[in-house]
Amino acid sequence: MAYKDREDEIIQSGIGQFEQAFGIVQSGIGQLETAYKKIPFKLSWTHYQILMRIEDKDERDFYEKEAIRSNWNVSTLKRQFHSSLYERLALSRDKNDVMRLANEGAVPQKPEDILHTPYVLEFAGLEDKAAYHESDLESAVIGKMQKFLLELGKGFLFEQRQKRFTFNDKNFYVDLVLYNRLLRCYVLIDFKIDELTHQDLGQMQMYVNYYDRYEKIEGENPTIGILLCKQSDEALVDLTLPENANIYAKEYKLYLPDKKLLQKKLKEWLDEEQN
Repeated sequence: MAYKDREDEIIQSGIGQFEQAFGIVQSGIGQLETAYKKIPFKLSWTHYQILMRIEDKDERDFYEKEAIRSNWNVSTLKRQFHSSLYERLALSRDKNDVMRLANEGAVPQKPEDILHTPYVLEFAGLEDKAAYHESDLESAVIGKMQKFLLELGKGFLFEQRQKRFTFNDKNFYVDLVLYNRLLRCYVLIDFKIDELTHQDLGQMQMYVNYYDRYEKIEGENPTIGILLCKQSDEALVDLTLPENANIYAKEYKLYLPDKKLLQKKLKEWLDEEQN
């Protein structure tokens, strides 16, 4: 049974202790904070109605921590769960980082921590269009920037769309320039709806090099480049880019993924890691 392990905490907290913790001002702010930390449930009952339906404890713990830390309302929690955020983050990490997801939530500490497999852009509203251009996808994302930043994860700030920079009297344009305040670095995003090519990767490498050399200031970390594409090609990425390149090609989907399929992929991947 979900949260059965917290029965002792619930009994010990008691109604009287709850009122004492929050009703007596004389206890002081420090003691109030300590009392709050001891409360076994920090979300609304509606939140926990959703969480209790999640069978896997690690996944359930992840969503609870994220909902508390990011102040998700019920609608956001539902969207993140149905978009399989836990599985998509886990599939972009190694086994140790998967365990950290459950214990700590999604707190980015290195570039790989902000990656999803895949990114879900169902809010763009392009699923039913027979054909669309990269500019359509970009415009749809810009129009729903708050939802896009939620999909990207913690710490993202929007700087500019179609950011121009000039080099050797030639103008170049980056689709989206973001900044991640937790990683303290620029994050450049390009949308690709056609087959990923080595030219796409080379172009992003140039963008990243430019920002590292001419935009990054002292104390900031190296720029991250992400190509959001319909279909990624890891073999092409490995062959084209140097080792430890801060550039990633990740697939996007315009619809909510099959949760059971992602769970199966995650289980198979973890089993392989253990063998």
